[in-house]
Formats: sequence, structure tokens, C-alpha cells
Amino acid sequence: MFGSLIERSMDHRLIWKELGIQAPDHVGQILSSDLYPDARSALRPLQGIGLRVGIAGNQPEGAIKQLAETGISADFVASSTQWGIAKPDEKFFARVMEESGLAADAILYVGDRLHYDVLPARKSGMKTAFIIRGPWGHIHARRPEANLADYRIQSLEELVHLLA
Repeated sequence: MFGSLIERSMDHRLIWKELGIQAPDHVGQILSSDLYPDARSALRPLQGIGLRVGIAGNQPEGAIKQLAETGISADFVASSTQWGIAKPDEKFFARVMEESGLAADAILYVGDRLHYDVLPARKSGMKTAFIIRGPWGHIHARRPEANLADYRIQSLEELVHLLA
């Protein structure tokens, strides 16, 4: 059912209504076990070759602190809640540029969703890497717009080889 909502470009949070149950009234804690296995192992080598690494996404209150507690190391970590701007708003991507201190064409934005990550980042002038994993990545990989990404990757560790 979740995949069906994604396939139809509908809000994934409608799953609760589709299932006929009340949505949870709290947001879960981000734990180290929630991260993809390559999250930490890829970020350090990227920083090691002199790249600035940022993490920015549509995340709830408390996500930045929770990510820090998982041991994630990045030059900046930000959330839509903190900024008051959510993807796919172009202001979100302008804020990524501001936080990174880099021009759009010097940024490679990595994401698994075409309409929230790849397409708006590309429109802002950033290079893009479409990561094909998770429900959005696998479903969106079949769409023609996926070919607009500068890179198609299966893991963050591929970035180390691409960018080294």
C-alpha cells in the first residue's frame, strides 16, 4: 500500500487513512540502527578528501540532536523544521547553498526522491546523485525523470569512488 501511494505520487502519510487507523501522535527517535550501513563509513572518507559534507532534509524537531547522537559526522546538519522551509521549496536548496558556503554548481545533492530531491536540486543549479534504495528510490528509478540525475548510485560508498 505504501508503494502504491508513492507510485501514484500521493502523500505517503495517507497510509494511515488508507489503513483506516489513527496516525501515531509522536515522532520516533532516530537511532543508530535506523541509518543505512554506509552512512558513517562513506561520510568520513568524503571529508577526508577535502569535501564539505552536509545533511539536510525534511525532518521533525529534535532530528539534528538525534543524528548527532548516532555518531554521524558532517560539516553541517540541518532540518526543515529548524529552517522553517521544507523540500521541495527552492528556498530550502538556497539555504543548503548558504549553509555550505558553496555555489550551486559546486554542490552534489544526494537524494532518493525525484520531486523532493533530484529535480528541485537540479533546478537550483546543483549537481545531483539519485540514490536507488528505499521505497522512493526503487519506485522512482523507473521514471524517465530519473535519467536527469548526474549520477545514479546504489550506495553512499559509490560517492567516495566517484568523487575521489
